[in-house]
Amino acid sequence: MKLLAFSDLHRDLTQAATLVEMSADADVVIGAGDFASVHEGLEETIAALEGIATPTVLVPGNNETVDALRAATAGWEAATVLHGEGMTIDGVEFFGLGAGIPVTPWEWSFDLDDEAATAMLGPCPEGAVLVLHSPPQGHCDASADGTHFGSPALLAAVEEKKPRLTVFGHIHEAWGCASEIGPTPLRNLGPTGTWIEI
Repeated sequence: MKLLAFSDLHRDLTQAATLVEMSADADVVIGAGDFASVHEGLEETIAALEGIATPTVLVPGNNETVDALRAATAGWEAATVLHGEGMTIDGVEFFGLGAGIPVTPWEWSFDLDDEAATAMLGPCPEGAVLVLHSPPQGHCDASADGTHFGSPALLAAVEEKKPRLTVFGHIHEAWGCASEIGPTPLRNLGPTGTWIEI
C-alpha cells in the first residue's frame, strides 16, 4: 500500500493543490492535522484538498477542533476524520488521534492532556497505522533550541500497541525527521507530502 502523508498545511493553498495532483498515485492519503492557522482558513484549505478522490484519513491538529474539521469535510466523500477511533482500508487498520498533546501554552489551541490521550488511544488495535498530530516524547519532537515537546502518553501507546507505522507533525522544526520505537517507524511529516510504502 502506497501512502501519501502530510501535516501542517496551515492554509497553504498552493501546496494543497500540489497534494491533490500527487494523490493520484497514492492508495491512501493521510493528513495529520493543522489545516488551519489559529482556527482561521479551515474551510478554504479543505476545499482546496477536496479534489483528492483517494481514500483519505484526517486528524485535527491544534489549530482546528475536531468538530470544525468534521463540518468542513462533510462534503468531501473520500475523507474520514479520526479522533480516538479507527477504520480499515483495503484490509489495513488505521487509527487516529489529533490535537496538541500534551497541552500547549496557547489559550486558543485544541489540546488534550496525556491522561485523556491515553484513554482515547485505548481502542487502538495492535499493528495499525497510527495517525497523530503530536509526536511521541523524544522522537522527532525537538524545537530549534533542543527542547522536546512530545507526549509521554503517545510514547507509551506506541510502545504498547506496536503500530506498523506512526505519523505526525506539529513540531515544525522536526519536519522530515524519521525515528523508530521498537518495530515501529515514525515520521514527522510536514506539508510537502511524504511517500511511505507499507
